[in-house]
Amino acid sequence: MPGPIYHVGNVTMCPHGGQVQDIPTAPMVLVNGEPVAIGTDQFMIAGCPFMLPTTPPTPHPCIRVQWLVPALRVKVFGVPVMLMDSVGLCQAPDQMPQGAPIVSVNQPRVIAT
Repeated sequence: MPGPIYHVGNVTMCPHGGQVQDIPTAPMVLVNGEPVAIGTDQFMIAGCPFMLPTTPPTPHPCIRVQWLVPALRVKVFGVPVMLMDSVGLCQAPDQMPQGAPIVSVNQPRVIAT
């Protein structure tokens, strides 16, 4: 399904409010003046306040996003680009899934499938 291409300047959060930061591996390809996000990028999360409801509460923050469904047709250097509606999971340090990332701001002009 077509959707806007995800880029480094997007505002994305984990389900608990932590900020997602894309570390680009292809900074030469730009959309809206920002590098395009591709499958080999690192998507790190900072500031996730999630705590496990144990006694005492145990920190279990989201630390990265693992994207599962990238674009099917559009690639940069042979690697699929990420779309605004790509499916991903936020993960804790022990690789436990914590929920889907929330993309709230994206560029609307460049569409891919």
